[in-house]
Amino acid sequence: MCKILPAESWRRAGDVVPWSEDDERDGFMHLSTLEQVLDTARRHFPGRRDLVALEIDEGAIADPVIYERSRSGALFPHLYGSLPRSAVIRVTGLAWTDGGYSFVSCDT
Repeated sequence: MCKILPAESWRRAGDVVPWSEDDERDGFMHLSTLEQVLDTARRHFPGRRDLVALEIDEGAIADPVIYERSRSGALFPHLYGSLPRSAVIRVTGLAWTDGGYSFVSCDT
């Protein structure tokens, strides 16, 4: 599963990945499966050029991850707790081109 966030937020993160304003509002960290992450980025962050996707080892998270239905009916992982930096196994850049995102290597 993955967390989408600005590259600067990842660079500044300490031992715990920060929650976004949307996460704070909703009371859980919004995550996506690997299969969902590009579409999630397109829907919620159109045109942004500063995003990364953090690939997460679910087994390295102590707090509960619950798969819940979105308004569209799709199941998405939601983390009710902290995401330790040590659970992040890969950081991939997201490039906006032609109305969508693709994965690219990044320097963070």
